Parts: sequence; structure tokens; C-alpha cells
Amino acid sequence: MELTLASRSDIDALKDRYNRDGVVRIDNLFAPDVADAIHSVLLRGTPWHIVHSDKAGDAITYSPKEWRDVEPSARRQALSDMLGRARDGFAYFYSCYPMIDSYLAGDDPEWPLHRMTEFLNSPEMHNFVKTITGESEVRKLDAQATLYARGHFLNEHDDTGTEAERRAAYVMGFTKDWRADWGGQLIFLEDGRVIDGFSPSFNTMTIFKVPRRHIVTQVTNFAGLGRYSITGWLRVD
Repeated sequence: MELTLASRSDIDALKDRYNRDGVVRIDNLFAPDVADAIHSVLLRGTPWHIVHSDKAGDAITYSPKEWRDVEPSARRQALSDMLGRARDGFAYFYSCYPMIDSYLAGDDPEWPLHRMTEFLNSPEMHNFVKTITGESEVRKLDAQATLYARGHFLNEHDDTGTEAERRAAYVMGFTKDWRADWGGQLIFLEDGRVIDGFSPSFNTMTIFKVPRRHIVTQVTNFAGLGRYSITGWLRVD
């Protein structure tokens, strides 16, 4: 199946909204059959890794086998420590597939969404996001697929990066039939107050200027299927 963006006539409106608010949600990003195919791979064909924060807020990532091999008691202790840190500071816990790293390393060569990794750095995609954001110096889009299942969350942060190399963040939503009371919302904050936000959605792309304080709220224990997305940054390095 060819990966290409759906044709659209609202580019000027999207540009104006991003310029005004620093954030825009784009509906109907792909043709419906393309979006369904991406969703199917995320739902059934992705070898999800586990990632959670350490004491410094840096990522500890486990391949599926590595996570299975962790002793249950050690796994419980690591998660308990991480949840304790989340109470008063920055922490996170969710499932991911490291798209760029895996692509460059040649991992999982039959994974269909390696084509998405290529598409995200195609002229079509670069031109699209540069036009909407006005960030003409963007050189690459990095990416990870993410799955927020029950209990998963991402605490407050601003996506600054180490050298201000991130000009904007994006979230491509591939979540179907989500209820707002299941959690998993992308919430924007100012001085600790909620000022805007989006529920998980299907076939959308949210782009927001960074730095910007935001969180992904914890997915409830009674949620149905997980929150599926492809996320990353528009980078100038």
C-alpha cells in the first residue's frame, strides 16, 4: 500500500491555527484504508518494548524478551520505585517501538511500518510539516510507535531537548473508539493549570511548538484497547 497524505484544501487554515495557538490538530491525515492498515500493524504486528524512567528521568528500555526475563520481584520493585518518583516529579511508563533506532540497526526487517519511518522523512512529509509550522530549517522527523495500555502515563515535561534541536512535537493518532473517561489525554499546561487538550483519536496528527508543558494522563484500569500513536519531533540537527 502506498503511503501518501490525503489530499486537502485546508492548509492555510491549519497554518493560521498553528501560528495563532502554537498547536494544531489535523484530521483525516491519511486515506481511510491507509490509516486502517497502520492501525492493524500497531494493534497486532508490533513487537512492543517497555520503557520507563530512571531516577534522572532518563529512559530504561527493555526488548520484549528482556522484559520477560526480568524477575517478577525485580520488575515490581522497579515499577514501584518509578511510581514513587512520579508522585513528586517527572516519570513515565509505557510501551514503545523505537522506529528510527530499529530502522538504522536493521531490526525486525519484515516489520511493515519501517516504510512509515521512510515516509516521515520523505519530501512530501517534510514539506507538509514545514508549511504548517513555518519551521523551514527542519531536517528530520524522528519517531517511535507508542502504546499506552492500562496504567501507562507520561508526567509533566516540555520536550526542550538537550540543545534546542526540537522545534515542534507531533502525535499521529491511530486509536479507535476511545472513551474520554479512559484517560490517555494529551493535556497542555500553563503555570500548573490545564489550558487545552485532546483525547486519543484515529487518523489525526497533532503538532505543537516546543517547549510547551504537557502530559499524557494515566490510562485507567478499566480502559478497553490501548492508545496507539506514532510520535516524535521536528528537528533541526
